[in-house]
Amino acid sequence: MNEYKQDFPILRDPNYIYFDNAATTQRPRQVLDAVEHFYQTENANPLRGLYEWSVRATDAYEGAREKTAKFIGARKASEIVFTRNATESLNLVAYSWGRTFVREGDEIVVSVSEHHSNILPWQMVAKETGAKLVWLECEADGSYKMEEIENKITDRTRVVAIAEVSNVLGQPKPIREIAAAAHRHGAIIVVDGAQSAPHRRVDVTDMDADFFVFSGHKLLAPMGIGVLYGKAELLEAMPPFLTGGEMIEYVTREDATYAEVPHKFEAGTVNAAGAVGLAAAIDYVGQVGFDFISEQEEKLTALLMEELGKIPHITVYGSKDPADHCGIVTFNVDGCHPHDVASILDADHICIRAGHHCAQPLLQYMKVSATCRASMYFYNTEDEVYRFTASLAKVREELGYGS
Repeated sequence: MNEYKQDFPILRDPNYIYFDNAATTQRPRQVLDAVEHFYQTENANPLRGLYEWSVRATDAYEGAREKTAKFIGARKASEIVFTRNATESLNLVAYSWGRTFVREGDEIVVSVSEHHSNILPWQMVAKETGAKLVWLECEADGSYKMEEIENKITDRTRVVAIAEVSNVLGQPKPIREIAAAAHRHGAIIVVDGAQSAPHRRVDVTDMDADFFVFSGHKLLAPMGIGVLYGKAELLEAMPPFLTGGEMIEYVTREDATYAEVPHKFEAGTVNAAGAVGLAAAIDYVGQVGFDFISEQEEKLTALLMEELGKIPHITVYGSKDPADHCGIVTFNVDGCHPHDVASILDADHICIRAGHHCAQPLLQYMKVSATCRASMYFYNTEDEVYRFTASLAKVREELGYGS
């Protein structure tokens, strides 16, 4: 039994195997306790009241911002904007920066392996401005050659939008090198870190990202809290994404002046409890350590890929190196629709994801319409891998293919 599993109330039932961590992770009691403590002892609107509870709520909220900035290596806390999730963060960049600074004839470079959340906002910007989408094409294992990157990023490029880790194949990308290529041509880089921030150390200053986003719920934190990092000079130049309460300095009948960054982008009552939960999750991940997280994920991935190789009629996608998967193993069972596979596994209380994973351009490139995805985190165990593959080995028989 993985010792950390006992920190997660939902994982204490030994009958269940949770292999859908790329979609959302579970929450340790430390995070649940932090959120409960906030609501029980300091629940008030941050930034607005002068009474004690509101001041404490403000301190907790802004303390979470400071902790998040340190977690990803931001230069200062004001470069952190809290949103609902990574999707909202990407939309904020596209609507605010993209609609303001992208022009007709510009090019927006997007990788074919992107989640829809980092495709659709840029499609919108391209249609509204007359810019052109340019696609980075990956190799069969999901990797990207620098030759392809250098050829597609040109002086016409205004934005490069790319995920650090694929949510389908788990393949990491050389973000520092891609950022350097973008900056040589005067472009910005927008990095989707939803699948990287929970699994590996992130330093946005070192990688020289202009924008970096991630979701709390994939990092042990509550749903409904997301993060946008942006370089201060870029955030300062951007108009608000949403308008209303708290994001203003002064309002008249005719006009308004906006609050300073980051509050300019945080209209309305903020998710203070979510931010507190995110801070507790960051503390917990810090205690576990990324060295252990990476080691455990690579060990489990190697074991899973080895066991899948023993089962006939299984196709595993992506790199053959377990270290290139960040805990994600995507596969198909010959003749079996992924939804059927997931339903049969569910009867054994095994949770995986089946479908297109909000990455249809990548699946079209892979020439499949849907796949199964098992995604692991540090609290998963070798025993779970063995039980999972034993159940998977019976799927074709369950569907009438015989033994």
